[in-house]
Amino acid sequence: MQVTATDLPDVKLITPKRFGDERGFLSEVYQRDALRSAGITAEFVQDNHTFSANAETVRGLHYQIPPAAQAKLVFVVHGAIIDVVVDIRWGSPTYGHHVRVKLDDKLGQQLFIPEGFAHGFRTLFPNTQVYYKISALYSQECERGILWNDPQLGIDWQLTADQAILSDRDRRHPPFESLERFFHYQAASSHD
Repeated sequence: MQVTATDLPDVKLITPKRFGDERGFLSEVYQRDALRSAGITAEFVQDNHTFSANAETVRGLHYQIPPAAQAKLVFVVHGAIIDVVVDIRWGSPTYGHHVRVKLDDKLGQQLFIPEGFAHGFRTLFPNTQVYYKISALYSQECERGILWNDPQLGIDWQLTADQAILSDRDRRHPPFESLERFFHYQAASSHD
């Protein structure tokens, strides 16, 4: 399992090994000890599976606040997505910055998203299925969102607002500038 940092260093791109033959392949998509050795220590408590019938479906940008803040481990079972992560940790050197990663069922890569980041994705093909592990149970009281196409964030979703298929809730999320300060950046401390 290969783990590499993205432009948001705490967000990691994970490439599990695939063992293939004429029948297909086998891949360990989650191996706790391998992730821990790479510094990913989140304890996952729930798995979610989404199905999107259309290629222009946008889900996000979502996050949960403490005490139900969530880390996520996202991968595509069928199809492809543009996965987007935004740093919402107040005081972070990358606050308000985002990373875009294409995830698909061909490479089987995953994206680890720690607490303190908003997450969303856009499907690239019909009938796309996304599977993700989360570290805290869903909480309606703690769920929040940011407007997916807020110009301040400058995310290139590769589609227009008219093309995007969204839930009513996702259309009504507030802009980034009204983000409350639920997450605060803590730089890693060095030990002598």
